[in-house]
Amino acid sequence: MTLADPDRRSGIQDGYLALVARRRLYGGLTLLIFVLLMSSGFVVADGRNAGGFWSGLSQLGDFPAGVISEAWEKRTQLPAHMLNYFPALLETVNIAAVSTLLGALFGLVLSLLSTRGLALWPRLTPLFRRIMDVMRAVPEIVIALVLIFVMGGGPVPALIAIAFHTSGALGKLFSEVSENADLKPVEGLSSVGANWSQRMLLGVLPQVAPNYLSYALLRFEINIRASAILGFVGAGGIGYELKNAMSWGQGKFDEAAAIFLLLFGTIVVFDQLSSVVRNRMTKGAAL
Repeated sequence: MTLADPDRRSGIQDGYLALVARRRLYGGLTLLIFVLLMSSGFVVADGRNAGGFWSGLSQLGDFPAGVISEAWEKRTQLPAHMLNYFPALLETVNIAAVSTLLGALFGLVLSLLSTRGLALWPRLTPLFRRIMDVMRAVPEIVIALVLIFVMGGGPVPALIAIAFHTSGALGKLFSEVSENADLKPVEGLSSVGANWSQRMLLGVLPQVAPNYLSYALLRFEINIRASAILGFVGAGGIGYELKNAMSWGQGKFDEAAAIFLLLFGTIVVFDQLSSVVRNRMTKGAAL
């Protein structure tokens, strides 16, 4: 019996159609469960909210409209406001830069200790992986709130919180890159008596440095936004100034608009700069 046999072809076709029907059924059931969970979650959240979502939907644009209208009326004052809040913006960028640097250094060490074939203590590889899981699982804002309670407000709690989370995030990404590194240079260095640090520094890092820097720059963009958000809970920077301007309400909306423009422009600039640098490092594209 061959594939040319009509009965055999019919059997294969029937089996294929049954498989497709079964996959469609599973996909439809999964989608139905997802829709039910989303719907029930929305109903529960809407019921526990202080105000109903549907009743307040008509007021969704009131705040943006108020900010834009007041900013337009006082548009001549926007440059002065932006200049006034520029030091707070620098503080936010500094928090993001230092926390990214610290997170990248700790993430580098954790990644090498948790990479199969490169780890200094192979039996402890799962332990270091779980440590990075915990560091990624805890949101920056939770860590910042705890540190603010202990240390008081300011940029230091934000810096520590972002660096802690960044270490786990970059450590995971760095580890995945390191797993694809060629082990021949490492074996060659080991054969001439190089220790673990020398093998990593001379045999692994030159191979993975472009990807490491690319991920670190991407994380720097994310940390700028994170440091601004943490300002809302008293961690300093331009986010703290934005919270104050918004809390005052009408009469301060022009300052809030100036801060929005500063923050938006900064994120766009650093996003474009880091994209250019990443393309240069990973693809050899021209700057």
